[in-house]
Amino acid sequence: MKLHQNKSVAAITLGCKLNYAESSAILDNLCKLGWILSTGDGEADLLIIHTCAVTQQAEKKCRQKIRSLIRKNPGSRIAVIGCYSQLHPETLSKIDGVDAILGSNDKFDSRWYNHIFQKETSTPLVKVTPADSNTAICQGYSLPAHASQDRTRAFLKIQDGCDYGCSYCTIPLIRGRSRSIPSAEIVERATLLASSGYREIILTGINTGDYRHDNMRLCALLRQLEKIDISRIRISSIEPDIVDHELISLVAGSKKIVPHLHIPLQSGSDTILRAMRRRYDTSHYRNKVVLAVERIAECAIGADVMVGYPGETEEDFLTMYRFLEELPLAYLHLFSCSVRPGTHLARQIEKHECKPLPSEEITRRYRELVELGYQKERKFKLPSVGNVCTVLFENSRPQKKGGYQCSGYTPNYQRVIVESLDRNRIQSLTGNEHPVLIESIDEDLNLKGRVLS
Repeated sequence: MKLHQNKSVAAITLGCKLNYAESSAILDNLCKLGWILSTGDGEADLLIIHTCAVTQQAEKKCRQKIRSLIRKNPGSRIAVIGCYSQLHPETLSKIDGVDAILGSNDKFDSRWYNHIFQKETSTPLVKVTPADSNTAICQGYSLPAHASQDRTRAFLKIQDGCDYGCSYCTIPLIRGRSRSIPSAEIVERATLLASSGYREIILTGINTGDYRHDNMRLCALLRQLEKIDISRIRISSIEPDIVDHELISLVAGSKKIVPHLHIPLQSGSDTILRAMRRRYDTSHYRNKVVLAVERIAECAIGADVMVGYPGETEEDFLTMYRFLEELPLAYLHLFSCSVRPGTHLARQIEKHECKPLPSEEITRRYRELVELGYQKERKFKLPSVGNVCTVLFENSRPQKKGGYQCSGYTPNYQRVIVESLDRNRIQSLTGNEHPVLIESIDEDLNLKGRVLS
């Protein structure tokens, strides 16, 4: 079915890397059906806003962004899609200016974007099918042919949904149960991305490490992807129970799988981990992290940490703080606990089995961990000063003070900035890997250096 010829489309993506991968696929499919990708120089006929609902704060930011984009694009039709649409379509339907609300599965159906221009009322189109529907199991994985000329890193979706059932998490309600893409399709798409000029592929999913299809698990898939002519393969995030000796040995011996693992922790208190229904304890987590750092050269490990889980005592918090202090982590991704509707935690609170912490107490604990995270990241990055790192440069831009800068990432995910008065020199870096002598680290913990080639 051909869609509107000569209609322009653009997407604004909020949330996780998986959302970015899916936005790319949605735009690609629309372009194949006759839409024109907006260059950003003017209003698009259709503006797609891809939302996140992992926390209440994420939802608030989505609402603010939606209203802001409606004001800035009065001539655009607005489609709000994704996790927030799946969880709270009735809330979004009350925002004046929204033309369509499409859930986690429905966002891949190109017919609904066409229908936006055919409907005769101001009432938004709402299409939200159950999350466990398999209609979109193999949707959203095609090459983003609309991508910019700076083809550096590409997100490749290999899995969706989750079976873990953590007490606080609403993702299974939004995304459904875990399911994976056939390895042959993943390898085909990865090969196409590599031949299109991308230098790094980031494997994404809701529970990426839970990849399984026809008796193939993640390590076997990674071995197939290693055969592709690509510089870097990165795993976006992986649960602690899946980080085993096989995976660590594979990454340690690979020339393509980068030495960077993001391993969610959530809490450093065994009491809270049990309450969260996590599948490990602190001893298990510590052993995995220490083994990875010992076996994988220059390995950077990041961790998600939740602050203020209902029932978290001061002793629990101090136990977590000390646990984090001792771990060889490169950075922390911190967020406050948010009670999500429909979760086990929400039901516990309704039954008065536990109660949320005072907001001021959560804020205090959050700030203490922010400072700890800053110190840990600085400690990890300081040894790079004076050394040469390989940087894959992503973008360049002019500076307010004059001159130009280009930034990129090392294999172990350290951001590096180089500066120059030579615009052509800076622009030539984009999309390429270069050795960089690291000369300093700034207050924002960016590494700064000069290109050696």
